[in-house]
Amino acid sequence: MAVQSKSILCAGACIVLCCLSSFAVAGAQDISDRASLPDAPQARLMAQIALKQTNSSQQTPPVQSPQTPTTQGDATSMMSASAGEEAAAPTQKLTRSQAEQMAIKNNPQVSVARLLALAQHQVKRETRAAELPTANAAITAVEAEQASRLSAGSLTASRLFEHAGAGGGFSQLLTDFGRTRNLVASSALQEKAQNANAVATQYDIELAADQAFYNALQAQETLKVAQQNVTTRQALQSQVNQMTANKLKSTLDLSFANVSLSQAKLLALDAQNNADSTMAVLDEVLGLDHQINFELIDDGSAVQEPPPDIEQLIQESLRQRPDLQALQFSAQSAAKFSHAQRDQLFPSVAASGTLGTVPIRPAQYYVTNWWGAIGVNVNIPVFNGFLYTAQAKESSLRAQAATEQTRDLRDRIVRDVRTAWLAANTSYQKVSVSVELLQEANLGLKLAQTRYQMGLSSIVELSQAEYQQTDAAIGNANAQYQYRMALATLNYQIGSVP
Repeated sequence: MAVQSKSILCAGACIVLCCLSSFAVAGAQDISDRASLPDAPQARLMAQIALKQTNSSQQTPPVQSPQTPTTQGDATSMMSASAGEEAAAPTQKLTRSQAEQMAIKNNPQVSVARLLALAQHQVKRETRAAELPTANAAITAVEAEQASRLSAGSLTASRLFEHAGAGGGFSQLLTDFGRTRNLVASSALQEKAQNANAVATQYDIELAADQAFYNALQAQETLKVAQQNVTTRQALQSQVNQMTANKLKSTLDLSFANVSLSQAKLLALDAQNNADSTMAVLDEVLGLDHQINFELIDDGSAVQEPPPDIEQLIQESLRQRPDLQALQFSAQSAAKFSHAQRDQLFPSVAASGTLGTVPIRPAQYYVTNWWGAIGVNVNIPVFNGFLYTAQAKESSLRAQAATEQTRDLRDRIVRDVRTAWLAANTSYQKVSVSVELLQEANLGLKLAQTRYQMGLSSIVELSQAEYQQTDAAIGNANAQYQYRMALATLNYQIGSVP
């Protein structure tokens, strides 16, 4: 009997040892699996550890190995600490009007457009120089073999004398039958076109600054909604976790709560990245090559309905758009240049004169000690291989092409004004609808929370209500700023300051 009981005890001990060994193997395998999937390094935490290690090496306290937080609560606290450090950095308040002024002042595209306009003014002066007289002076002293002659080279006065003299000459275009006048007019119109392009560039930068400003505000509002969503779902997860521990809820509810919390954190990460990206775009539009922490200030103006009369907006755009004015000036400039090229076929009349003195001279060869003359020259083109005719035809065709480009831009402006007006009206209607949707979603979330706390519904219904409320809150924020961007775009399309 004793032998039998011993055998039973031995068998039981073997079974226990086998179970313990299997648990140990499973635990070791779990540890090896976790070791094969290391966590991503966290730069901020690594920097804090390095700082602690530096201080510990200076103070020589007992060394302790740091532990990486792995729980959701530790990760949330680390994100909060990171946000707190970023918020502690000095910020600069920025309104929309200040953003426009800073962009106009610092953006290099505006500077380029202005410099090109100034350069075009100098081109006008260069062209106008042909209408003004030309004068020059010269002082010459020659030592030569007396009365020797040039016997090679160009056909010039061949006799050389020792002499010294000083004098000057002038020339003045009398008429070329309109060619120079048309060239000057073409340059003046091109200067106006370049000035209009500079204004158009300024309008482009102002619109880009408005869009970047509103995009950044929209991204920040979305980030606030996402962060509030994380806080709400974190509270729900803690509540469900406690109720599960007290056997009041099932592990299925806890699993759904954890999934909902993880989704909220992913949304917050995407919203944070979008907010940082929009601020980088705003810095680029403002002409900054470094990051500045701006606190964007919304003007808080009430939402106003878009202008009702689309035809009046179209007429304003055709009258005010600086890019259309630039093309119109360019077309007129091309027409003037075409006339100037045609005028090359006409004669040109110019006057010239010279006056001077020769104090040192051989008397036998110089009758007097000064010289002077004035005359008129008429240059008549006869034949040059049809060059002037071809140039006149080419410039005429280019002028017609510039006119067609202007007409094409007019058509595109009419289209852009219509589409911008339609987009503004649609965005305006979305504002009120999104407000109603958010109110309904908030009410639905309260009802779902009440039903879940009373045990009348599952957590699936509550999760769906939370998702709808988050989507409605983000949609409401987007609708507000998308309408303002649409209104700024409409103002740009009609040629007014955005």
